[in-house]
Amino acid sequence: MKRNIIFILAGTILLCGTYLAVELLIPLPIPLGSKNIEVEIPKGATFRQAVEILSKERLMRDRNLFLFIGRISGLDRRIRAGFYSIYGSMSPFDIFKMLKLGQIIEYEITIVEGDSLREIAEKLSEKGIINTEDFIQLSANKDFLFLYNIDAPTFEGYLFPDKYKLPKGIAPEDAVGMMINRMREKYSGELMSRTSELRLTEREILTLASIIEKEAVTDEERPIISAVYYNRLRKGMPLQADPTCIYGIKSFKEKITLTDLQLKTPYNTYVIKGLPPGPIASPGIKSIIAALYPANVPYIYFVSNNDGTHRFSATVLEHESAVKSYRGRKGKEDKIKNEES
Repeated sequence: MKRNIIFILAGTILLCGTYLAVELLIPLPIPLGSKNIEVEIPKGATFRQAVEILSKERLMRDRNLFLFIGRISGLDRRIRAGFYSIYGSMSPFDIFKMLKLGQIIEYEITIVEGDSLREIAEKLSEKGIINTEDFIQLSANKDFLFLYNIDAPTFEGYLFPDKYKLPKGIAPEDAVGMMINRMREKYSGELMSRTSELRLTEREILTLASIIEKEAVTDEERPIISAVYYNRLRKGMPLQADPTCIYGIKSFKEKITLTDLQLKTPYNTYVIKGLPPGPIASPGIKSIIAALYPANVPYIYFVSNNDGTHRFSATVLEHESAVKSYRGRKGKEDKIKNEES
């Protein structure tokens, strides 16, 4: 027992002494002046290879000491690949700590609920990961879709809304794969069992969830809107979901017109019956759950209250009354706005 304690103490003293040696022996900044450079440690590179790369850039004075510290600290057994940003004010010890912590250059990308492929493409393009057109082409690549077991025209709806830290230099396929895997992590277990129970597919649930995502504003209404669509499907009625009529035609932020409702596209649920071929946006987990657990209500219509909520109806007469009421309120609001301007 005493011998073990002695060995532990000796190891601790040696490690501390090593770090102290680095601080004392290599305290000066590296010879970059006020510049900074980016150094890439390739995927699969060993610690020794990483040290060789740093040495060629003249970022250390004692290569052997660096290798020795790597062995003592265990860094030689794991080195994170990626781009490291080296500043002139850093010392070799600072670089060592950066390598140990794996502080590579990363871009933060945030996908929000309801983002479409085009919007996600623009975010990735801004960070230089992939340009918009290449991203859209990748989204429909059959080999890529097969690789991730996606039975849909594109991976629209399969990229989970979340914050992602993407390393500089990451392959676009890996970045997209990370987002697909995140969706599969969230939409799994009990939720997949419920999908089977409903005798629906992953694609069908994500498609319905994406429509709910674009229609619902409040969380309370998500399962009710879901129920409206289930009820319409059971009755063989078109879903008549406004967002589907402009999917792939124009931005969801643009106003939907009567002409849009009449467009003949595979996604326009005013002219087709049933669900469209695939999702129209990235649904969040609340919309996925709503698609799996619709409320037990008889509604087959809903119209906006123009405040983020909706008025739901079970009959045509109720719906016509709700639409008339909405138009009356809308007319008054427009009149007030015109008077104020």
